[in-house]
Amino acid sequence: MSEQDQLPLSDENVIHEHEQHVFQLRLFVTGASPNSSRAISNLKDICEAHLKGNYDLEIIDVYQQPLIAELEQIIALPLLIKKAPGIERRLIGDMSNTTKVLKGLGLHIDN
Repeated sequence: MSEQDQLPLSDENVIHEHEQHVFQLRLFVTGASPNSSRAISNLKDICEAHLKGNYDLEIIDVYQQPLIAELEQIIALPLLIKKAPGIERRLIGDMSNTTKVLKGLGLHIDN
């Protein structure tokens, strides 16, 4: 998974798990490919474990909705775009590395 277009995480742009924010997430996939299926499953698990009730996940198949993919300038798939809260962030891959996904979302897990 790549950390494309990301700024270093500072205390100003890190969201603590106990804070209430609705995460606006868009996951771009290619049909029912194994990589896409893994990304969907992994991301849903992460969202349920760490963002339960505080996220809106839109899954977009680029074969079915190519115009949206073109507008978002998709360069690799699967691709997760976090629209809100905070700055937009893009994560590429199957979302199997939970730590990197949480960091990419700007989410700090309180121990």
